[in-house]
Amino acid sequence: MSDRVALVAGAGGVLGRAVAVKLADAGFTVVGIDRNTDGLAELPDGIHRVPGDVTDPAVPKGLVDRIAAEVGAPDVLVNTLGAFVLGDALATTPDELRLMMDVNLGPALWLTQAVAPHMRERGSGAVVHVSARPAAEPTSGMAAYSLSKAALNHLVRVLDLELRPHGIRVNAVAPQLIDTPKNRSFLPPDAMAHAVTPEAVAELIVFLAGDRAAPVSGAILPAYGA
Repeated sequence: MSDRVALVAGAGGVLGRAVAVKLADAGFTVVGIDRNTDGLAELPDGIHRVPGDVTDPAVPKGLVDRIAAEVGAPDVLVNTLGAFVLGDALATTPDELRLMMDVNLGPALWLTQAVAPHMRERGSGAVVHVSARPAAEPTSGMAAYSLSKAALNHLVRVLDLELRPHGIRVNAVAPQLIDTPKNRSFLPPDAMAHAVTPEAVAELIVFLAGDRAAPVSGAILPAYGA
């Protein structure tokens, strides 16, 4: 195992699993985090599995501190968590908006707060969150989702300003549509024709997490597909 540790939140999902595998291939010791224990069980041997619901603000700090003590302090955090609901702005309910903020925004902040002390002590680190194209280009019919992802984009830029002086880079990848079984189940073939594979998005994330991206911080990297 490498002494460079990468945490992947959402590793029980399709994108998170692809990221975890590619980080392991790149030489990192990888710790997959998810409340979906069945999804974690699908990770290959050699990747650590840590169950935990990081949408709960009380969970990330203790979880990250335990991983740091048992596996090693994190060099990299990748947050692939996300949820999606359709709905026009005028029809959006408080519960829908709260869910989008609690899943698409909250964990990005709580997880970054949890890893930052470990990275600051070492003077280096890389954080990558997963945003989405509607965060930057408003799209009708997904108001709560796009608002939560727009807030995530702003958070990435604020974290960059606050953490870059400590040697910690914070970036995001912004797909338009990822080719997953769930998306294929409800979207028409013509829409899926423009989707990007989880592996392609994972490659961009691993690049941002690695040394070759040392000059890059505060970026929202598009991954829009064809």
